[in-house]
Amino acid sequence: MRVGIEAIAFHSVQHYIELADLAEARGIDPEKFTKGLGQVRMAVATPMEDTVTLAINAGLKALENFGIDYGDVGTLVVGTESGVDHSKPVAVYVHEALGLRSNCHTYETKHACFGAMAAVFSANDWISCGRADGSKALVIASDIARYPLGDRGEPTQGAGAVAMVISDTPNLLQFDSEINGHYTKHVMDFWRPLYSSKAFVNGHYSIECYLRALEGALADALDKATIPELYKLNQLQACVYHVPFSKMAAKAHHRHFEVDAGEKIDRESKRFEDVKKSFSEKTSPWLSLNRIVGNIYTGSLFLSLIDLLRKNTSAGLKQISMFSYGSGCAASMNIAYPTPGFERFKDKIDPEPELNARRRLRIDEYEEIMRISDSLGTGDTGEFRASEWGLTGDFLYLGNRNHIRRYSGLS
Repeated sequence: MRVGIEAIAFHSVQHYIELADLAEARGIDPEKFTKGLGQVRMAVATPMEDTVTLAINAGLKALENFGIDYGDVGTLVVGTESGVDHSKPVAVYVHEALGLRSNCHTYETKHACFGAMAAVFSANDWISCGRADGSKALVIASDIARYPLGDRGEPTQGAGAVAMVISDTPNLLQFDSEINGHYTKHVMDFWRPLYSSKAFVNGHYSIECYLRALEGALADALDKATIPELYKLNQLQACVYHVPFSKMAAKAHHRHFEVDAGEKIDRESKRFEDVKKSFSEKTSPWLSLNRIVGNIYTGSLFLSLIDLLRKNTSAGLKQISMFSYGSGCAASMNIAYPTPGFERFKDKIDPEPELNARRRLRIDEYEEIMRISDSLGTGDTGEFRASEWGLTGDFLYLGNRNHIRRYSGLS
């Protein structure tokens, strides 16, 4: 059975800042952000845009843009690490907003940035084993990456959601049923205790954990392959990775190349130019959206995938690798095959017009949004008004009343 992605869509928040502006405000050389991290812009969520609203809007786009019958959705999963409740899943809000059938299997997955890929694997298994009975799965990666003002992680914030319809009619991408490698290890590289609204990060250690997990997942995938040589870099037209910041994808591809070559390659090595060339051909071109959105945790890999699909044709794209990493940690490496003719859906998946319509914030406006968000606390709030932030759209977070989150478009 062929199983893969039938539809995909991205939804962004409506404001952003230039990282060069942030660097100037913090007294930092802008190249530390633009070249050191590889980031150019950063999406900024207002208090009325949360993980729920992002997920709803992304789900709407995926279903509407591809003309998918809402009644065909038999499973709904939201992968997130920035949920709005310790008990109630984001997925239930999405289920209500989209008006999905009552016997739709609905839940939320969490393993830091790996949560959405875990949901994709689950949806794939559900369909492959025959339990879907012709139904489709809607998997949504929705997150807001937020750190305190002036924090070292401040330039690696972002917000957005990617929604995917997984089915046995994969218009865009088919998953390899054989090649999927996994890796898990208990590490404390990034975590957010129940009592904290902000994450604790050991940045350099997290990069090490990411790269070790890549090695482990890749080794597991190749060990399962009947003909491992078919899955070497020279057989892949593209490699997409988890992208907390764009330079991390460069580090990941470098390590991928080293594993493939069976040797360490530093800047003094004769093969270093080969690494750079491989990265420039197989990964770098698919990071342009990540560079102007920022870190969206569970969705960052899939945002890079959207970039790949909107820039290529099936004539030149036969086989790709996908690496997902979630701190804590879990990782996977799998192979996928773009569906012949997928390029006919380019206009349906391209988020560039939406991203170009965002409003650029001054740094003082951004800081005010952050202060308001941080001041909301855990109790009831006043009712937010979209006009305060120049927002449009049917689904927005309106605030809390009697400890219940209220949304426009939801009862």
